[in-house]
Amino acid sequence: MVKTASTMLPLGTSAPDFSLPDTTGKTVSLCDFADAPALLVIFMCNHCPFVKHVAAGLAELARQYQAKGVAVVGISSNDVENFPEDAPEKMAEEIELRGYTFPYLYDHTQEVAKAYRAACTPDFYVFDREQKLVYRGEMDASRPGNQIEVTGKNLRAALDAVLAGQPVSEEQAPSIGCNIKWKPGNEPDYFG
Repeated sequence: MVKTASTMLPLGTSAPDFSLPDTTGKTVSLCDFADAPALLVIFMCNHCPFVKHVAAGLAELARQYQAKGVAVVGISSNDVENFPEDAPEKMAEEIELRGYTFPYLYDHTQEVAKAYRAACTPDFYVFDREQKLVYRGEMDASRPGNQIEVTGKNLRAALDAVLAGQPVSEEQAPSIGCNIKWKPGNEPDYFG
């Protein structure tokens, strides 16, 4: 299991735009979340053991924070020709299996992942009311194989601060996971 760390996109970055299909074919865009007090963007996939490890906790966290008005969206950018278990029809099955209550979008061209400089799954980004980046990094310190419970502590602290109108601590640890499965020849400059 090769571990890849997130790139730690600079804080204050405006949320890169996206307009992607969900698992029903409906297009979901960044502008759909313009009125949200916070936006959580998650680069994820179905097959990654790091995503599977946090899936139940992520589903619970999303439900709790969506109830507080936070917009949550998952995006899979993996190459489905070489990783068919991450294909959109399998993503629909994953929503049912995990109880995800957020849109799970497919980034076929991988351009959205590149715009966010997403590197791993899972990779978490929290944007404030103005859709400026205030947090990027790990959900918590739990990983497959360690004995740390999945709590979402770091992600929850960032979301709580945004909702309370408080600054988010700049002490942020990168997420660790499987690298995004880039299509051959489509790897970004930050991969490797």
